[in-house]
Amino acid sequence: MSQELGTGERQGYATAMAGLLGGLSQTLSELEHLAADPDRTFADDDVLAVFPGLQYTLHAASETAAGIDPPADAEATHAELAAALGDARDATAEVADAAAAGGPDAAWPLVYEWRGALFRVRLARARLTPTPRAKADAGSRSRRRVAAGALAAGGALLLVAGAFLADWPLAAGGLAFAARVLVCG
Repeated sequence: MSQELGTGERQGYATAMAGLLGGLSQTLSELEHLAADPDRTFADDDVLAVFPGLQYTLHAASETAAGIDPPADAEATHAELAAALGDARDATAEVADAAAAGGPDAAWPLVYEWRGALFRVRLARARLTPTPRAKADAGSRSRRRVAAGALAAGGALLLVAGAFLADWPLAAGGLAFAARVLVCG
């Protein structure tokens, strides 16, 4: 059963994904917290009791992702997220079942696969969320280059002025400033 959200347009897709990923954040954080200390997690029956709810949240997110129609340029990353959610749900179930049936010793061999599945969800999620650098337009990059060039020229002028005036601390400061701007951008 798939939920159709009719998100063919970019704005609708972004809205649907924001809702999906926003609701998933707390579950991922909680699962990663549990995976960080498996000895404590698997030894505590009260902690093991939260696994079914977390697993269901992953299942619901996987179903929701399957019902969202991504734009053509996001199909591959969307499919990656949907697959990662399914894998995380399955790995969470396997770890919980092993811990319930055989205790920590039975669950430990599955911990790294479980952590990997949770990381894969985070990675797929990060690939769907554009970074501020990716959003920057060519104009802002051009302005940064011009500003860096002006600052480097200013440092070079300080170097020349310090050398001309035999003020070596000023010259060294100008050289250091120009070099820092050129190296660090």
